[in-house]
Amino acid sequence: MDQAEQLRKLVKNQERQQTAARVITVTSGKGGVGKTSIAVNLAIQMQRLGKRVIILDADFGLANIEVMLGIRPQYNLADLMFRGKSLSEIITKGPEGIGFISGGSGIQELARMTKEQVMYLTQKLVELDSMADVILVDTGAGIADNVLEFVTASSEVVLVATSEPTSITDAYALLKALNRRAGFSREHTSIKMISNRVGSEAEGKSLYEKMSVVVDKFLNIQPEFLGIIPQDDMISKAVMVQKPITMAYPNAPAAKAMQLIAAKLCDSPQQELKKGITGLFSDMIRTRFRKARSKKEGEQ
Repeated sequence: MDQAEQLRKLVKNQERQQTAARVITVTSGKGGVGKTSIAVNLAIQMQRLGKRVIILDADFGLANIEVMLGIRPQYNLADLMFRGKSLSEIITKGPEGIGFISGGSGIQELARMTKEQVMYLTQKLVELDSMADVILVDTGAGIADNVLEFVTASSEVVLVATSEPTSITDAYALLKALNRRAGFSREHTSIKMISNRVGSEAEGKSLYEKMSVVVDKFLNIQPEFLGIIPQDDMISKAVMVQKPITMAYPNAPAAKAMQLIAAKLCDSPQQELKKGITGLFSDMIRTRFRKARSKKEGEQ
């Protein structure tokens, strides 16, 4: 039995146990659109709504979540994979009971894992699925392979865009690249869009409608409108004190908008059978195995 088959077997066993967490991947076509701020604040709001929430910082190039929270994690995903650290050791405690995991170099190292390391990681991820109701994955920005891997493997994606022309263009480019990627399934992927830093509800809906029409016409993808977050100077002030706006300024317009979006996410229908973080990583690892095998065969 090869590694890919063993992964499938582990995931099927987990699905039968119905312990999979809900995984929501937060992404954007470009940096600087407020993606990480949204991920952190949604985590806090969902925790307040009674969900156990863990954030996976999958942007291994930038440590935005730890900067935003003012907390430096002692260990990251690579320490779990290669240095014998336990799952509880790599989960950093955040505000109001949320937890977060720094991806570190672990995500880059997935393709180089041995059979034993793959099995160990997958078993630990099964454990992680039972520790959280919701796992928010904060990806890097753009269409780099490591971003597209997470988005492709996810069944629920939140796309953040602003009214800036470059943000709209890059968000479309991300969906276009996703649509061309092997393993992406329109039928099994729910894509939801947030219009961030807009001047009004009407502006936010207009941004979504423009994007939706083009994406539906050329990519045959129908994104859902999740909501708007207004332009709010209090967000910058919250960043300066390294506190999420929902904690630093809970009555600010942006904080209230985050609250509404979190409630909408919690109330939205989910797949009857969630594949959890174990399924997401298993899909990613299987894809990397196939790529490595194809490359090796091509060189022979």
